[in-house]
Amino acid sequence: MGMIIRLLVTAAVALLLSRILSGVTFDSFGTALIFAVVLGILNLFVKPVLHLFGLPFTIITLGLFALVINAAVILIADYFIDGMQIDGFWWAFIFSIALSLITSLLNGIFSSGDD
Repeated sequence: MGMIIRLLVTAAVALLLSRILSGVTFDSFGTALIFAVVLGILNLFVKPVLHLFGLPFTIITLGLFALVINAAVILIADYFIDGMQIDGFWWAFIFSIALSLITSLLNGIFSSGDD
């Protein structure tokens, strides 16, 4: 049940951010929900590989390269989803930071009563 709530929260936040950020668009909530699922799959399989290959850069930049990896994962998700459009790397970078911060906050609020 917790995973479904996290997916719904991610989809809702992504759709809300698309209303705020002009460089990010979703056709519908269904597209945002598909984005949340694809993002979860990419975070499970692709992101660890990118972190492994980017480890030297992450160490040199004191962890800031991880933000670039997050933006790259968002752009990969954009590539696979037809109803989603991101207008370049910087929009993906801003979107990934905002999405991470807001979903972390909301997931912490919603999952605090599950324990």
